Amino acid sequence: MSTEARTSTSSSIRVRLGDGGRLAILAAVALGLAALFLTVGASGMWEYALPRRATKLAAIALAGCAVASSTVVFQALTNNRILSPSIMGLDSLYLLVQTAIVYAFGSTHPLVQSANTNFALSLLLMLVFSFVMYRLFFAGERGNIFFMLLLGIIFGTFFQSIASFMQVLIDPNEFLIVQGRMFASFNNIKTPLLTASAVAMLLTAVVFWPQLKFLDVLALGKEHAINLGIDYDRVVRRLLMAVFMLVAVSTALVGPITFLGLIVANVAYELVRTYRRLWAIAGACLVACVALIGGQLVVEHVFNFSTNISVIINLAGGIYFLYLIVKERTSW
Repeated sequence: MSTEARTSTSSSIRVRLGDGGRLAILAAVALGLAALFLTVGASGMWEYALPRRATKLAAIALAGCAVASSTVVFQALTNNRILSPSIMGLDSLYLLVQTAIVYAFGSTHPLVQSANTNFALSLLLMLVFSFVMYRLFFAGERGNIFFMLLLGIIFGTFFQSIASFMQVLIDPNEFLIVQGRMFASFNNIKTPLLTASAVAMLLTAVVFWPQLKFLDVLALGKEHAINLGIDYDRVVRRLLMAVFMLVAVSTALVGPITFLGLIVANVAYELVRTYRRLWAIAGACLVACVALIGGQLVVEHVFNFSTNISVIINLAGGIYFLYLIVKERTSW
């Protein structure tokens, strides 16, 4: 083996070990925060506190991993680090559904009060919308992901406008119910919903796992992927359906978290400096868990529930988004 080859091989090994070490540190931080989350302030009421906190912690892990992995996959498909799946309009559709239910039936209707029914309806409508988008733009041979992104922005704005119009018309007391659905919350997660979400995400991961091996090539761009023998349209269609499913389930479970995916994906790229997207997905999931668990600890024990974790994440995400735009102009 030549000197150059040995040097390249040893460098590659060092990169992998470095990435593994960073992931191990992230995992240790996440586990430490999880232990704090389960024990801080319990004051001896373990039988009452632990099951509820464990349910909340599981919801945080599921939602964080779903948002993080879908964002990394989505950015690989679009070859753009400042886009997230929220651009497709699913968050706006979720808010429209919640507003329309309260507007049409009132806040005491079972569709509002029953968490199971509301979850099922929200998930069903978001999946139907995703399937319609898929059929419209990928049924033929000329499907274009960027045209679908443009339509997603338009649909999202349209849904948001209708929801805002309804919110102006409903009773102020009922608007408080809608306002509570505008932000992600981990406080009232029911175990059946958590189980259903976990099963849906697991099935999605199993079905679409074979397609993830193409992510590293897809991130090079459409022309390079086709030249390297990838059936680009087929793989993109399947991965987009996985993204739609993960976003729909996480949004129906806890509500919209607009900037979370953008933050954790780009932080993972900086921490895990490798082209392998599976490493980036693992890093993004761990960063999401650290951010959500740490943010929930701050909300509960510093602000005493006077604010919402989505407010903190969206504030940090907005600032980080502006930073990424400025950085793109100078270095990308």
